[in-house]
Amino acid sequence: MSDATGHRPGEVAVALPGAHDAGLYFIGRIRTPWATRGECPKNGLQTEATCTLVVDDAFAAGLQNVEGASHLIVLYWMDEAARDLVLQRPRHAEGSRGTFSLRSPARPNPIGLSVVALLGRDGATLSVRGLDCRDGTPLIDIKPYYASTDSRPGATVDRAGTAKPA
Repeated sequence: MSDATGHRPGEVAVALPGAHDAGLYFIGRIRTPWATRGECPKNGLQTEATCTLVVDDAFAAGLQNVEGASHLIVLYWMDEAARDLVLQRPRHAEGSRGTFSLRSPARPNPIGLSVVALLGRDGATLSVRGLDCRDGTPLIDIKPYYASTDSRPGATVDRAGTAKPA
């Protein structure tokens, strides 16, 4: 159950700084079948939906050679997310967890990251599979995914918080 602020029991919000440290240029928008955050899959592996990355004309030249990648890293701005939570209580968990131990959209800088399969390109539009964001989400960046450097097969997450860095 949420309180009047919409926070679940055990969640903690902080006062945000009065000014931002940096600026972003949205390079386009993401088109998905999901109109609201609640409709979105929990992660990109839970859907086979084809989505599109619509890159603004000013940045379209940056797509040159992108078809050489089978997979891309997509960074996007989760513009409807809470930005003040430092402790969150996931629906599926007992107790609170630190924001930086979660993949939740609620965070000081609500930047989403998905690894997607590139299905095709039509001008400044990329068809992809593996996104989990709502329709119209602002697009921050697109990078090629390199299995040789981006994959960490031995990576783990210990929910008790006792994992040691490798």
